Amino acid sequence: MQDARRFYIDGAWVAPLDGRDLTVTNPSTEEPFATISLGGEADTNAAVAAAKAAFPTWARTQKDERVAALERLLTAYQDRADDMAQAISQEMGAPIAMARKSQVGAGLGHLKGAIRTLKGFNFDQMLGDHAPGDRILMEPIGVCALITPWNWPMNQVVLKVAPALAAGCTVVLKPSELAPLSSYLFAEMVDAADLPAGVFNLVNGDGAGVGTQLSVHPDVDMVSFTGSTRAGRAITKNAAETIKRVTLELGGKGANIVFADADEKAVTRGVRHCFNNSGQSCNAPTRMLVERSIYDRAVETARSVAETTEVAAADLDGRQIGPVVSEAQWNKVQGLIQQGIDEGARLVAGGTGRPDGLNRGWFARPTVFADVEQDMTIWREEIFGPVLAITPFDREDQAIDLANDTAYGLANYVQTQDLEKARRTSRALRSGMVQINGASQGAGAPFGGYRQSGNGREGGIWGLEDFLEVKSVSGWQ
Repeated sequence: MQDARRFYIDGAWVAPLDGRDLTVTNPSTEEPFATISLGGEADTNAAVAAAKAAFPTWARTQKDERVAALERLLTAYQDRADDMAQAISQEMGAPIAMARKSQVGAGLGHLKGAIRTLKGFNFDQMLGDHAPGDRILMEPIGVCALITPWNWPMNQVVLKVAPALAAGCTVVLKPSELAPLSSYLFAEMVDAADLPAGVFNLVNGDGAGVGTQLSVHPDVDMVSFTGSTRAGRAITKNAAETIKRVTLELGGKGANIVFADADEKAVTRGVRHCFNNSGQSCNAPTRMLVERSIYDRAVETARSVAETTEVAAADLDGRQIGPVVSEAQWNKVQGLIQQGIDEGARLVAGGTGRPDGLNRGWFARPTVFADVEQDMTIWREEIFGPVLAITPFDREDQAIDLANDTAYGLANYVQTQDLEKARRTSRALRSGMVQINGASQGAGAPFGGYRQSGNGREGGIWGLEDFLEVKSVSGWQ
């Protein structure tokens, strides 16, 4: 059993002041494998105090110094990449091959991206030729609380930590208590990179405890949160008392519009994307909208892909999907699948229960529903499991209306070989991201959404600017 009960505060590993133990369980086996401590208010206060004390000096560092610090962190991350993959696979169930390539790779890419963005960023700009005496200064906002989820641990940790440090902010990281070991390892990397004491701090805890304490803390200047819309709403309310900046990356219910002229792999690609990470991605294309002339064929393809999707333990090499993260998440997924059946959607593949041959671990069956209607729960609610809802459409404008019929607005997808139609549809979709024909976002593209999918953007120049204040100075010359 791994003992990970210490916190990283003010450049040192310290025992909790006010903690209580929590067991971390492997979702593939349901067996405990580590113990962490959930911090109390004294631990939160100590971390915030350390970050506040370190801020004035770190904020004044030259850009080259911060670049060098992030480059040392990049080296430490690369040196421990396999350890990180093992931690993520064990704590949240990502298959080990996927953990190495995608989960660890995401953090690596974001670190490189933050360094590249920082090198090219100008923190001191002239307003314009029309006002030569006016200067625009971009300055770090201050102490930042970074609250991250369990589904893509390093993707979200690095998307927050790297630009915050690049901006000159100091941080307190509270990772999800369901997947804390990867962040514990990340703190070891920070320590190895020899960042100044207090610039980065780690306190484990739950949302009701440390999460709330950070949100209301008067010495925290900003909260950057990724997680559920419900929790994002609570954090926003908590932060309102001190008028601190809040950026949110929340839920999604992405639509994948498959036109009749889509390429032959479009449906297969969409189903696999939906099931990737066991469906536990906020930007997953979980609603497939298919033009009626190819609808029956698309449903059959989706059924075939679901029935041939392997589900197995996360420590096995292969292209399988692993378990969902916990018993609570498994129960939620099962309940929503049953609601889909009860409300009249046509079950094409999968269903409730574990896949055949798996009687232990939080494994869900890859599930496809067809003929899903707009008033059904599985159309409207984010399931966060390997569950796809398919419905037909007849016209382009109808497809757009169906796609936009959601409280969310994170990511949507368009499949057509008519590029003008793809562009026209992309402009009409109310979401922060649109992917055409499977083309991945480029490095440094902004990640974030509209409406109840949150506010602010992560990645690239947009992610750096989220951690900066803008100061206008007149009479500069």
